[in-house]
Amino acid sequence: MPHTEIGSSEALLDELSEWVKLETPTTDPAAVNRLMDVAEAGLGGAGAAIERIPGRDGFGDNLIARMRQKHHAPDARPVLVAGHLDTVWAEGTLARMPFKVNGEKAHGPGIHDMKAGSFIAFHALREIMRQGVRTPRPVTLLLTPDEEVGSPTSRDVIEREAAGAACVLIPEPAGQGGAAVTSRKGVGRFRLTVRGIGAHAGGAFEHGASAIVELAHQIRRIHEMVDLDAGITLNVAPVWGGTRPNVIAAEAGCEIDLRVPSIADGERMAARLLSLEPVTANCKVTVTGEMNRPPFAETPGITALYEHARAVAEGLGLPMPRQHRGGGSDGNFTAALGIPTLDGLGCLGSGAHARHEHILWRHLAPRAALMAGLLETLD
Repeated sequence: MPHTEIGSSEALLDELSEWVKLETPTTDPAAVNRLMDVAEAGLGGAGAAIERIPGRDGFGDNLIARMRQKHHAPDARPVLVAGHLDTVWAEGTLARMPFKVNGEKAHGPGIHDMKAGSFIAFHALREIMRQGVRTPRPVTLLLTPDEEVGSPTSRDVIEREAAGAACVLIPEPAGQGGAAVTSRKGVGRFRLTVRGIGAHAGGAFEHGASAIVELAHQIRRIHEMVDLDAGITLNVAPVWGGTRPNVIAAEAGCEIDLRVPSIADGERMAARLLSLEPVTANCKVTVTGEMNRPPFAETPGITALYEHARAVAEGLGLPMPRQHRGGGSDGNFTAALGIPTLDGLGCLGSGAHARHEHILWRHLAPRAALMAGLLETLD
């Protein structure tokens, strides 16, 4: 058991509910910053050294809270815990999807992905500092505003903090049975646009070149690149094009999601997408984009970190199998730097990005105890 007194799941849920009731859509920086204010007040009040990096490009602030304990060596590399406060849910979602508790489940927009996990990290660090519990290494908690759209303004902050860390803990939702994540696929995002020739669909059909027809050819080509055995998937959505049924479409396009297990696969698949050529005469195809998150591959350092965490979990009576996930997280960035990274340390639940999103709220205190136990033992 950790030395830190965590409290009950009921008490944690009561405070977490206030986080959920502050809606934080990624694209509303003022909304995200309102929750950043809450986190800053709680951590700063417990004695953390606070660094707040102003938002840019339409996103909220980044918040860095560093433990201040005099017994740590000046050059001791910290444990970095990195979570995000933004969600995929638009302002006003609470009106139709309110926070509520239904038996073992607590529902609300963003509660599973990943306010519960970020709150667990916040609570564990705050209580360690409040109670004066000594840790082998200093701890840094980083809370970011834009993970749900690929971390465009926080990636450099994440990588900077990770580069100086001994290891990284990511409190994204736990997997089935409390599984931790030791690897993830890399993620690429691309945009394909087609320019054709518009014409009257009845009176001048032969003079047109349909961008929609060309897009259909390209979508079939993209789907043919899927290789499930190799772990490579591509998904096309959304799709757009045309104006009216009686007008041959001059423009059309789509977005492409690419998932790959290795850096080499990412480079190869990105090159294939960027070199797509038109099939239809008089149509032009343009593809832009890149790999957004590098693959998160398990390394000996990650395996050792997982085994340490599994032992801590076992001491708390918690199972912790390991899991590979196709979805990306900010752990992809830190693992790609060669920093041992363990993901999936948040709360159990289901329904991320869906209307039935929920956590199994009785796991809040045990998962916070696990986080505190890690921070108290990682040396």
